[in-house]
Amino acid sequence: MSASRVPPRVLTVAGSDSGGGAGIQADLKTMLALGVHGMSVITAVTAQNSLGVQGAWELPVEAVRAQYRSVVDDIGVQAVKTGMLASAELVEAVAELISGTDAPAVVDPVGVSKHGDPLLAASALGSVRTRLLPAATVATPNLDEVAQLTGVRVESEDDLRRAAQAVLEYGPRWVLIKGGHLPGDAGRAGGNQAVDLLTDGHDEYFLRAPRHDNRHTHGTGCTLASAIASGLAKGLTVPEAVTEAKAYVTGAIAAGFALGGGIGPVDHGWRFRN
Repeated sequence: MSASRVPPRVLTVAGSDSGGGAGIQADLKTMLALGVHGMSVITAVTAQNSLGVQGAWELPVEAVRAQYRSVVDDIGVQAVKTGMLASAELVEAVAELISGTDAPAVVDPVGVSKHGDPLLAASALGSVRTRLLPAATVATPNLDEVAQLTGVRVESEDDLRRAAQAVLEYGPRWVLIKGGHLPGDAGRAGGNQAVDLLTDGHDEYFLRAPRHDNRHTHGTGCTLASAIASGLAKGLTVPEAVTEAKAYVTGAIAAGFALGGGIGPVDHGWRFRN
């Protein structure tokens, strides 16, 4: 393959989901679906399925740092996405690495799994606030993560601006407050919509999409953040990348399927089947 045909390269720094619905596995599937070359730095290994997380083991900081340097120093990256970082030590190491990389960084401040299992030590929250978020081009917290990081509780669309401002105070260039956990009728426009707010503190974009009646939504946060990183790697602006990512993940949620006895994954390959 000639250099002119090499696809944009995106690096995910996250945990492994053995069930294949979230984490590294979801990230790489998303990147393939969106036409970029996905690469990975594994920060933790989880025993995980549709019912929850049965175990998690973080990797040593030196193993994470070695994976990152191995990829970035030889292959290079056009965007980086972070997910599960587990501990304060890993958060600080990854923040240092992405701060020293000349590429946009999408930070998904993963705190708990879809099933409510903790994926970030409470002692790491301070490092996320002071080290990781300032290194982010885009931070993508959901409402639970906003409350965990800032204490702001979002109960309606009117609260999204307040939540965004609270996160922006920690230093990311842009923040995407994901409103998927709001009640379906909580939006200002009414109706059954999922509403997100993207802002840099000056420009703001309310992104709306139909809320699909599908419980199989495992991996939505990982998928959205990876889709944003893929768009940035292609040269899109942040608003363009987020808008395209929202459309992709909305389709993936609509096509989500049952797997095992619990919450199934979104369908990362829905466009191929449609």
